[in-house]
Amino acid sequence: MSKFLSSKYAALEPYTPGEQPKTQVLTKLNTNESPFPPAPEVVEAAAKAAESLQLYPDPDCTELRRAIASAQGVDPDEVICSNGSDETLYFAFMAYCDGGRPAVFPAISYGFYPVFAEINGVACRQIPLKDDFSIDPADYYDAEGTIFIANPNAPTGIPLSLDQIEDILRHNPDNVVVIDEAYVDFGTESAVPLVSRYDNLLVVQTFSKSRSLAGMRLGYGIGSRELIADLNALRFSTNPYNLDRIAIAAGTASLEHDEINREHCRMIMENRAYTVEKLREMGFEMTDSTANFIFVRHPELHGSELFSRLRERGVIIRHWDKPDLADYNRITIGSCEQMDILLREVRDILAGRQ
Repeated sequence: MSKFLSSKYAALEPYTPGEQPKTQVLTKLNTNESPFPPAPEVVEAAAKAAESLQLYPDPDCTELRRAIASAQGVDPDEVICSNGSDETLYFAFMAYCDGGRPAVFPAISYGFYPVFAEINGVACRQIPLKDDFSIDPADYYDAEGTIFIANPNAPTGIPLSLDQIEDILRHNPDNVVVIDEAYVDFGTESAVPLVSRYDNLLVVQTFSKSRSLAGMRLGYGIGSRELIADLNALRFSTNPYNLDRIAIAAGTASLEHDEINREHCRMIMENRAYTVEKLREMGFEMTDSTANFIFVRHPELHGSELFSRLRERGVIIRHWDKPDLADYNRITIGSCEQMDILLREVRDILAGRQ
């Protein structure tokens, strides 16, 4: 840090993204990317948009907002487009958290939540998970702050049901409830249908996981017109051209050819079930994930050892040194070939310990 950095950021602990290796890696299963490329029509739309890069993009993202609204059954005025879902989340921390309204979220969840709270100078209340890593909705009744819940949660993959989400909403009429649905398309019911009934609900989604556009940085939020107007006021006050022409075109084309994305999600869910079955046969324990990753531990192999041994073999998964998580690893669900490589290497590692 330089001597010029504002003192209010001196103690900031930045979010640590998953490793992006600079060298060739055999099997990369650490950052929940899709193993499948986007549809050819998406690539073509992006290339076409690149022919006009001398021009600013549409600051209203009109075409993309209409496509999202049509796909989600909402009005375009109920949609905000953002540079990854993280930007919408950041705007929500800016808009709805202050000295009198702390941020309220699970103690084990998306690592950006405490960073967003700290950089905005707001208090946060981190609520412990239950012993089985699940969220108890009753812990969020009358929260006296703005609630942020990843559904399904990360890194556990455990979802709340739509009834449980509505239960939290009913008990927080004066608090904004943000449901972060980055992984919703792999087996979890979306809260978007509740937006028309609850003016305090903001649902955040992304194109990174289920739509194979992690490299494009494209996300969106859905909420009441009033909530979206709040967030747009912040967007236009910070970065009105937050999406480039390529991202807008690629996102629109992705929704126009969403059947390919749905098929990729189906294949990932099949691969998840297959991988869970094989790992359980090897003695692994895991949460019931409905995400495109699984959260696993082995009673005879510490999480850090499995992580290190796999990395030596060219397979990268995600490990945290935090005490509550250290026994576990998060494994992205990839293609059949990638999962078979993982399973083969894990078998060899376990056999070598016998």
